[in-house]
Amino acid sequence: MSLNFSVNNNASAASILSNLQYVNNEINTSYQQLSTGNRINSAADDPAGYAIAQQMTAQVNALNQAIQNAQNGISMLQTASGAMNQVTSILQTMNTLAVEAANGTENSTDLSNLDQEFIALQNQINNIASQTKFNTMTLLDGSFASSGVVFQINTDSTTNSQLTVTIAAVSIGALFSSAVLSGGYLHITSQTLAQQAISVVQAAITSLSAYQAQVGAVEDQLNYTVSNLQNTADNLQNAESTITNTDMAKAYTEFSQQQVLQQVGLAMLAQADQQPDAILKLLQ
Repeated sequence: MSLNFSVNNNASAASILSNLQYVNNEINTSYQQLSTGNRINSAADDPAGYAIAQQMTAQVNALNQAIQNAQNGISMLQTASGAMNQVTSILQTMNTLAVEAANGTENSTDLSNLDQEFIALQNQINNIASQTKFNTMTLLDGSFASSGVVFQINTDSTTNSQLTVTIAAVSIGALFSSAVLSGGYLHITSQTLAQQAISVVQAAITSLSAYQAQVGAVEDQLNYTVSNLQNTADNLQNAESTITNTDMAKAYTEFSQQQVLQQVGLAMLAQADQQPDAILKLLQ
């Protein structure tokens, strides 16, 4: 066996140092994976996995926002539905007053008093129509009666991801035909007018009930949409986690191995660094 002694080039030490640097890099990666819980902390850790994970993260974020959109839509419709319930209650009271006024036992004073209450109730309906708002948007004044309000309830730009719902106006002018109004109001100051008011009010109750049923159906649809989106988001989140999350047991096992290699590498590097000392012994 030949011995090659060189002062200018310690190949053994250089080789050990290179391996030691690799082990140190692996240890630093393990530190990061164990401390963050993420196997992929940058694209360099797993380029393909990083790209896939980013796409999944984008989908999950979009799904979560779609869920929030749908929940906001539910809140808007609940606000509109609650106000419609109040209007329906008022219409029921008006129907009772109209039936009372239609009875021939009521004198002119009685009819006048009943009509005042009848008008006050109509003013309250108009107030509800003009004051029911969601995020500063007036809901029951007819703003959404034709074009409707569009809810973005999924993650793409197609119409399949949108849900449009119309919200009917509930003002007196919208609920009652203008032909039966006098001065903007329905009156019960006579038996004839009261009998007419019965038909008009009952027709309004029927129409408003249909509006409420429509709003309620959309609320149900949005609730189902939220459940489906949540399920999809959870599944995607789980899939993304299998790609990015650290397998703690495996990572710690590899970390322990790397620590042993580091300690052995340092010991061998110290031994390799002593090789040039042998040349000094040749000179003694």
